[in-house]
Amino acid sequence: MRSKSVLIVISVLLIAAFAMSACATPTAAPAAPVVEATDAPVATAEVATEVAVEPGMLPEVDPSTVTGDIISAGSSTVYPLSEAVQALFEQEGYTGQHTLSSIGSGGGFERFCKTGETDISNASRGIKDSEVESCGALSPARTPVEFRVGTDAIAIVVSKENTFLTNVTLEELGLIFTSATKWSDVNPEWPAEDILRFTPGTDSGTFDFFTEEVIQGPQDIDELDDAKALVLAASNLQTSEDDNTLVQGVLGSPYAIGYFGYAYFNDQSDNLTAVSIDGVTPTVVTAEDGSYALARPLFIYSDAGVITAKPQIGAFINFYLTRVNEVIFEVGYFPASETALNDAKMKLAEILK
Repeated sequence: MRSKSVLIVISVLLIAAFAMSACATPTAAPAAPVVEATDAPVATAEVATEVAVEPGMLPEVDPSTVTGDIISAGSSTVYPLSEAVQALFEQEGYTGQHTLSSIGSGGGFERFCKTGETDISNASRGIKDSEVESCGALSPARTPVEFRVGTDAIAIVVSKENTFLTNVTLEELGLIFTSATKWSDVNPEWPAEDILRFTPGTDSGTFDFFTEEVIQGPQDIDELDDAKALVLAASNLQTSEDDNTLVQGVLGSPYAIGYFGYAYFNDQSDNLTAVSIDGVTPTVVTAEDGSYALARPLFIYSDAGVITAKPQIGAFINFYLTRVNEVIFEVGYFPASETALNDAKMKLAEILK
């Protein structure tokens, strides 16, 4: 009996121990799923953050939802490009009024920085320190933000009737637009006929760039204004802020020569000849790699305060930067490099965030 009792007690204890160990297992099991559930959302959030700040990422713009007017002015060179982007913006639904004026880069910066009457300034040159100071003196102050939108190659052009000029050196070009009176003064094989010169006006970024690259640099002139004075003192010189006026002037004589943005040459390529410089003609390749001497960047400028206060300005610049390459070849210019355009997009994204 006693041995049976002992066996019964031992059996009961074994059964109890087994039951307790069986119950302990489920209490520990939930620990693993809790950790997994906590980790998963963290990984997802990190991926989403990386996508949001991807370089060049801008929100999509629906022009039909954009309200408010836009005022822009400036470079005659950038004008046809901005006009083409504006037309696309309107084609896709924008119904506001966009006032776009071609008055030269200098004139554009004056309206943007001195009077503050424009929202966007088109420019074929970088903004000057004095113009930045003028922007800062406005109330409220403006801090110009530069957006690269394309690349231009200034075309040196003559009429198709001109049969003697197909290529010039940079040195010859400097003489043609300053001290030489007759073509034969530059090259004795050229006609002894007066050189008829057509150049953009002094408010033009094209004039500034040409004078700096063709006159000031090659002739080691300290001040740009002194180089400009040499050009403006040349005989038989006509200036105009209207590139179409320059085109018509060059077409008027086989002894005329002029220069302006490539788009205006492209529009009149049946009637005009683009003269190569040191054997290099303006093309998308030579403009991008810098082998063409007169390639230059094209810009639009605005201000973070303007963009923030007027959503339509940010929307249009966004549209401009994301769609400009759809129209740039048709207009007659060349795309900015992917890096330059992406940098411009990132500047805008930083303002819009």
